[in-house]
Amino acid sequence: MSSSPARAGGALEDQAEANVEETGRGTWRHAAFHVATTIATPAAYAPLPFAVASLGWPLGVCSLVIGTLVTWCSSLVVASLWRWNGEKHTNYRLLAESIFGPWGYWYVSFFQQVASVGNNIAIQIAAGSSLKAVYKHYHTADDGAMTLQQFILVFGALELLLSQLPDIHSLRWVNAICTASTVGFAGTTIGVTIYDGYRIERKGISYSLQGSTATKIFRAFNALGTIAFSFGDAMLPEIQSTVREPVRANMYRGISSAYTIIVVSYWTLAFSGYWAFGSQVQPYILSSLTAPRWATVMANLFAVIQIAGCFQIYCRPTFAHFEERIQAKKKRSCRSCLCRLTYTSAYMAVITLVSAAMPFFGDFVSVCGAIGFTPLDFVLPALALLKTRTMPDNPGLQCAVKMLGAAVAILFSIIGALACIGAIRSIALDVKTYKFFHDM
Repeated sequence: MSSSPARAGGALEDQAEANVEETGRGTWRHAAFHVATTIATPAAYAPLPFAVASLGWPLGVCSLVIGTLVTWCSSLVVASLWRWNGEKHTNYRLLAESIFGPWGYWYVSFFQQVASVGNNIAIQIAAGSSLKAVYKHYHTADDGAMTLQQFILVFGALELLLSQLPDIHSLRWVNAICTASTVGFAGTTIGVTIYDGYRIERKGISYSLQGSTATKIFRAFNALGTIAFSFGDAMLPEIQSTVREPVRANMYRGISSAYTIIVVSYWTLAFSGYWAFGSQVQPYILSSLTAPRWATVMANLFAVIQIAGCFQIYCRPTFAHFEERIQAKKKRSCRSCLCRLTYTSAYMAVITLVSAAMPFFGDFVSVCGAIGFTPLDFVLPALALLKTRTMPDNPGLQCAVKMLGAAVAILFSIIGALACIGAIRSIALDVKTYKFFHDM
């Protein structure tokens, strides 16, 4: 007996809805919002002038340019591997497992968690610092002043509320606002930086590397980790799974659009910040800005708004581990909502506690860049390209791509190790200098 037209039509509609859900609903613009929000955070912008100052003009400029080109190409490589073997890979862990086997799954699981947790600790410190800067603009008395730890706690409460949104696609409008805030932050900070640069007596500005030989070397290692952090994006397959067909084309367009914003703003702020303040530039550029005060307040507010969205993108890999076990992703019942509130509260408690206890922004940025983002955004895409053999047909180009991929994997493995050494040394020195829960 044949099925009725109504039933057949309903089956087709259900299948269509399932296909939309499976392939994603986001446009290339949504992909650009997510990528820009994930990479171009104030916590990524803010330490770049300090990183360039730690390396000097020649090495600083070269490191920033190379970092931009390598991560842009790596992002396109990861996007190209969507369904590389005919299967859909909705997250980085599954993509790595399909290419490298079980060790790829656990490799990405470890480094993605390091990158996600480290990133969120660093940006929560940055958000607390920006909130405190806005507060100090209006509250000039020392008596009864709120501490950095209290502002970190306030930001943590906001993130707990946003953490109840179910998935990345549900953050699309939040991230659209955050992308606008990224442009606002970059424009305001660059403008104030150049303004301050012209106000400062230029004869007093030095561009020489500071400290002893050992200090210069370790600060240079630290700076490499900072630059790696600034281009960190350990979430591309997760973002790509929210994009509609044609997935690859939309993702390529979204990545390139996001990088257009990133290149213009990163390079301008990094170079203008170092030019304006020289070797005395602070690890968080907003701490170096002086006037006009209203513009500094605006830059700090833009920073908080943008960080709010970025934090949500990076907490999703951790949430996914819980969701896979309790299977609460599809069933939006009261019980699943309560479970979600429980594990998001536990996550926020841990991140907030660490951020408040050790508010060493620059150190966490470097550690996260060295241990988390370098393996995922520089090394793994190059290895994946070699493993999957998605090469050009021309033999000469094939050889060139293989040599370049191997060189990138080896070079950035070394850079990651050196940056890790520099970051751990900086944390050890800061722990000796400051007490836990120090009001920076």
